[in-house]
Amino acid sequence: MSDLARGLGPLFSDPDPDAARAVFRTRSRALTDKVMSVAEAVAAFVHDGDYLASGGFGTNRIASAVLHEIVRQRRRNLSFAGHTTTHDFQILAAGNLDGERLLTRVDAAYIVGLEARGLSPHSRRVVESGDVEICDWSNYALAVRFKAAAAGVPFMPARCMLGTQTFDRSAAIEIACPFTGKKLAALPALYPDVSVIHVHEADRFGNGRILGISVADLELARASKRLIVSCERLVDTEDLRREPWSTDIPAFCVDAVCVVPGGSYPGNMPGEYFSDEQHLRQWLAVEKDLDAFRAFVDEYVYGVSDFDGYLEKCGGRDRLDQLRALERVED
Repeated sequence: MSDLARGLGPLFSDPDPDAARAVFRTRSRALTDKVMSVAEAVAAFVHDGDYLASGGFGTNRIASAVLHEIVRQRRRNLSFAGHTTTHDFQILAAGNLDGERLLTRVDAAYIVGLEARGLSPHSRRVVESGDVEICDWSNYALAVRFKAAAAGVPFMPARCMLGTQTFDRSAAIEIACPFTGKKLAALPALYPDVSVIHVHEADRFGNGRILGISVADLELARASKRLIVSCERLVDTEDLRREPWSTDIPAFCVDAVCVVPGGSYPGNMPGEYFSDEQHLRQWLAVEKDLDAFRAFVDEYVYGVSDFDGYLEKCGGRDRLDQLRALERVED
């Protein structure tokens, strides 16, 4: 085993399943009403110094409303899982301005680019500042880490990152398969202190339904010590019970339910509304100049009381209706 490699990156979270179970054991399984405002949920469940994870994929089905509130409430010294995080990382990076440090440690797979839209100048500024400690992973590796946590094991093996600089800068460890002797990457379980996931529908107890691809959110929900679910619609529990197989996130994983129609804006909510490409371009453009970006954040994040105020500045429900029509155009 002495010739096997170890990544040189830092491990930001404890992969011990027994330590996580000690937390999970204290959680109530009772069906209690968990509906609250986004501000109440963030105040109760997102603490300074927490390890935070965000659901969705890229700009698709991200919990924008909750992430805005985390910035607005000026949370500090958060660790973050950058699992295909594009606009969600961009939102959180807005909390790293003028010496303020919302983010201090990031498990990074995809965090600076907004895919075909280009790179986020301020996200790059934050990463290159030296104020944020980075550990590199692939997107698949982070998904496996959530899966290990959901399964209650300290690590899972995978055949990814081996022989790459990504492995070198990760906290993975190369191991030999006990059955074949082949080299594998041991990926440590990742148990976030708190995660935020946006879903299509939820009941007041926290049972959540995702209409479409779930990405890694089923595992993320089960891996998280606390979970805030935001939803487009609140539905009756009996509606979910008529199709129990459609419930993706069970109530016992959830601590707060926030009803936020349009809560993924300006990202895409599959089947609901298309992404606001004009506003995403506005974010990217304004970030190029630091003074202009400060003014933008002051107006669009700190200058409103909640996400509805942000939506109003971006065109309100009329703009959302336009994006809904765009999403539902048939080929």
